Amino acid sequence: MSNNPNELNMIGHLDELRSRLIRTLVTFLLWMVIAFIFVKDIYDILVSDMERKLIILGPSDVMWVYFMIAGVVAVTLTIPVAAYQIWKFVQPAVPTAAQRSTLIFIPVLTLMFILGISFGYFILFPMVLHFLNEMAADSFETMYTAQKYFTFMIHMTVPFGLLFEMPVVVMFLTKLGILNPAKLAKARKVSYFILVVVAVTITPPDIMSDILVIIPLFLLYEVSLTISRMVYRKQLRSQSETSLAA
Repeated sequence: MSNNPNELNMIGHLDELRSRLIRTLVTFLLWMVIAFIFVKDIYDILVSDMERKLIILGPSDVMWVYFMIAGVVAVTLTIPVAAYQIWKFVQPAVPTAAQRSTLIFIPVLTLMFILGISFGYFILFPMVLHFLNEMAADSFETMYTAQKYFTFMIHMTVPFGLLFEMPVVVMFLTKLGILNPAKLAKARKVSYFILVVVAVTITPPDIMSDILVIIPLFLLYEVSLTISRMVYRKQLRSQSETSLAA
């Protein structure tokens, strides 16, 4: 057994990380089971505004669709636990004075994920779907398979749930001193390019859908930069007051 303090400390951190990952995974699986019990009701809500039933091409499609829906619900409900486990893992590195303020990132992270999914589901998804239906109306008879429909829906919602968390993550990393406004401003062009690639990847291959996604992503980045500036200035002011008091 090694007597190196650094090595023992690293092993301890890895054990703690594994423990927290296991807790998060168990929470996800529990929510997955609960969501699957009610998945038929959730499915009925999601397709309540459709004029016709969705088509399946094979018996396994039903299970695939239900597991996909249950998985998204489970991810959403697991986020608070995952955020708490992350916070507890990095807590020793957070200054005591900042621990209370960083703890608020847990409920805010969950709220932003829900807002992102809501934006995708209630605004972006119907808008893009209507646009594509209008394109196909004169030339094609439109029929949706359940798998294609829900895959498209998830591509229009879940990525936005994750991307809407950008301001909260930036705020947290700024408080930890990992990020600052100067770094974010310097990385703006590269970040914009990455966001464009993400937008093109998750949207259908038409310019209108890309624009509808790219603009909110750019706004999210600018909001994140503004939040980072506010947090950074507050930190500098606090440090200045502490130095004067000393």
